[in-house]
Amino acid sequence: MEHLNEMAAHELAPRIKSGEVTAEEAAREVLRLIDEKDPAINAYLAVQPESVIEDARGVDRRVAAGEPTGPLAGVPIAIKDAICTKGLETTCASRILEGFVPPYDATVIARLRQADAVIVGKTNMDQFGMGSSNENSGFGICRNPLDTSRVPGGSSGGSAAALAAGTAVLALGEDTGGSIRQPAAFCGVVGLKPTYGRVSRYGIIAYGSSFDQVGPMARNVEDCAALLGVIAGHDAMDTTSSPEAVPDYTATLKQGIEGLRIGVPDEYLAEGLDATVKESVGRAIERMEALGARVERVHLPHTEYAVATYYILVTAEASSNLARYDGVKYGYRGEDGGAENNAEVGGNTGAPGTGAATQIPVEDRLEAMYGSVRSEGFGLEVKRRIMLGTYVLSSGYYDAYYDKAQRVRTLIKGDFDQAFEKVDLMVAPTTPTTAFRIGEKIDDPLQMYLQDIYTVPINLAGVPAISLPCGQDADGMPIGLQIIGPHFGEERILRAAYAFEEATRP
Repeated sequence: MEHLNEMAAHELAPRIKSGEVTAEEAAREVLRLIDEKDPAINAYLAVQPESVIEDARGVDRRVAAGEPTGPLAGVPIAIKDAICTKGLETTCASRILEGFVPPYDATVIARLRQADAVIVGKTNMDQFGMGSSNENSGFGICRNPLDTSRVPGGSSGGSAAALAAGTAVLALGEDTGGSIRQPAAFCGVVGLKPTYGRVSRYGIIAYGSSFDQVGPMARNVEDCAALLGVIAGHDAMDTTSSPEAVPDYTATLKQGIEGLRIGVPDEYLAEGLDATVKESVGRAIERMEALGARVERVHLPHTEYAVATYYILVTAEASSNLARYDGVKYGYRGEDGGAENNAEVGGNTGAPGTGAATQIPVEDRLEAMYGSVRSEGFGLEVKRRIMLGTYVLSSGYYDAYYDKAQRVRTLIKGDFDQAFEKVDLMVAPTTPTTAFRIGEKIDDPLQMYLQDIYTVPINLAGVPAISLPCGQDADGMPIGLQIIGPHFGEERILRAAYAFEEATRP
């Protein structure tokens, strides 16, 4: 049997629909490879093989009965562990949510099921999306399958690694400040961060609510476009969801880019960019010009403030969103289950038979439990960001930090709005370097945060962007090209990405 896991989704689904191959065969191939490859990569946190096979058989039964099937019929897909899946453990790669099994599906999962995709499992990530390397997982580091001494990127590193390893055909990621695009660049796959509001956030475990956006990841642009078409669209369950009509993203892929005005931001090719990455992106820009695009320089003058602005605002939102994890309702409760904190107020805590009793005020017992749960359940980076966020929201500092950052965010968005009055798209590097080695930056949070310098402005502005491979460094590690579009410009982005991918196909 040919390697079904290596096929593109847009090739595999029609063959399953025709009965040429079965969804069960595709599912078994992926499960076999997970058993074979994943112990060295750790891309998956939860897989239920029996459920995967049963879902695949359900698709095959409908095909055999001549019933209509969805556009992703039988295609195996990996899901970032920040997205709720009914009946399948969802932890956000944090010990504080260990054992949490959602009683419902996120909207994007419901839409995947309607499209007859087969959900393989939940993928590793930096805890709650907080990280750029996947070294902050509570369940072990995920490794880059192209070189297991290197990181796969973060926070959607598990989804990117699964695609690169062939243990999934499609994947979902979630992008708060580059968490789809950066791992896509590091692992040599395609990842798209949609316009804020384009894809429902219902059922997504929140990190930064004004930033978070679910998006498609794939090994080629056409699959990425098809997956976006399945998950995009208005959802009444999400008040930030846009009613903007969803086009057929695959219909215009092959129209080419002749005449498109493409801007190159000077600020994205400045100091700090690795020379090999700069050279590769420069060649990509030349190739797009050869395809008929008109290339011109543009300016995004507030770029230098983007990382600082982002890490003020997103940590503030995180400190609020993560306050719900207190050990009371669900999740981690401490090594002893918090038993010492569960006695009734005024209960006898003295030695048996002595009659001695200690009246422990309820607020003291609650504070002790919260402290135990949150210090033990959250990882170091999560605690760091909660403390940063609490600080910038605190009395006396709100105006100096949070309010000022919101004003700068408006300026950054204005930069993009003005640029898109002159050009149709912008192109830039996705990351300043290729995938770095495990342990290289983990002890230097500032250096880790600066990995996001070319991705966080896009989230601050709420515009869409895609990353796709555009070359390799001297060690053979992939380099990502980022194509950025105006609000709801995904169709245009995908068309440009497809034209470039076709022109550079080996």
